[in-house]
Amino acid sequence: MTVRVNGRVVTPNGVIRQGCVEWDGDRITAVAEYPSVRDGHWILPGFVDMHTHGGGGHTFTTGDADQARAAAGFHLAHGTTTLLASLVSAPFPLMRAATEAYAPLVDEGVLAGIHFEGPYLSAARCGAQNPEYLRDPSTDELAELIELGGGAIRMVTLAPERDGALEAIKLLTAHRVVAAVGHTDATYDQTRAAIAAGASVGTHLFNGMRPVHHREPGPVIALLDAPNVVCELVADGVHLHDGTLTFATATAGPDRAALITDAMAAAGMADGEYELGGQAVTVADGVARLARDGAIAGSTLTMDAALRHAVDAGIPIADAARMVATTPARAIGLGDRVGALQVGLRADLVVLDEDLNVVRVLRGGSWVE
Repeated sequence: MTVRVNGRVVTPNGVIRQGCVEWDGDRITAVAEYPSVRDGHWILPGFVDMHTHGGGGHTFTTGDADQARAAAGFHLAHGTTTLLASLVSAPFPLMRAATEAYAPLVDEGVLAGIHFEGPYLSAARCGAQNPEYLRDPSTDELAELIELGGGAIRMVTLAPERDGALEAIKLLTAHRVVAAVGHTDATYDQTRAAIAAGASVGTHLFNGMRPVHHREPGPVIALLDAPNVVCELVADGVHLHDGTLTFATATAGPDRAALITDAMAAAGMADGEYELGGQAVTVADGVARLARDGAIAGSTLTMDAALRHAVDAGIPIADAARMVATTPARAIGLGDRVGALQVGLRADLVVLDEDLNVVRVLRGGSWVE
């Protein structure tokens, strides 16, 4: 049975001010003008969060399937119809256990995949990563996880200056796992070598990276300059100044800039004491920081809030919609399934009011309760 929703439809080609989206079952069957519509709500593709550690008081970082299901449900209510479960640096047994626990959720469609942010990261740029778990990349570990996951591993973030990093990147990409550059003290040339080896994502650009210098551009410039790299951006006004957000977006373009939440368990929760990767986190005024040194420890962001922040910063809504859906979907290899209001893709959409607050969420052709 064909179902329709009308409003201001944001498509990959721009905004249809008087438009409709139709679906039958779990697939979009039409996106078209609908002249009888008079403005109405905004209709955007379902959001795709390629980097989130939890939310609603629940975490992905412990490898607990019930926690993961609850965290995914929290973000779904905020319009995120596709997400990766991001872990932080951890001992290999926990990485194995999380892969075993989350692979069934990937098969079920609760998760779109697993993202290991670490442990192959720079100690100098570890941020809120637990330094005791950091180590050089291991192709043996990665090969075991890839086989164990049976397609569930979708992305791995590593620092390209660590011994064995380029071999790890080549292994990942050979198995269609996205290799991301992050938490790195790499030089410009080291970063370019990682990109040449197959790295295609910059993990939360600027954050956890050697800063830009006019005589040593570092990873930020190398990633922004690479036409095949998608750069993650945390649009919460804490991780990045709005001027940095709009500069990076203008430089990369909305087809290479992806908004992420980098959310941890405290997203949607009250200020207080939390935990991330075995480290104490204090949330005050909605900002999460490590108790030991005040380092930013993820965010309390949701994707609808990231969208609103980006638009308030001056990014056009059509561009922002690409950045919260189309671009991240393509970056993690799902652009042929989700991420746009386009005939044949899964019927995922978010209905937003004039202030871009979530009114309703559709996932796979069914309205979310």
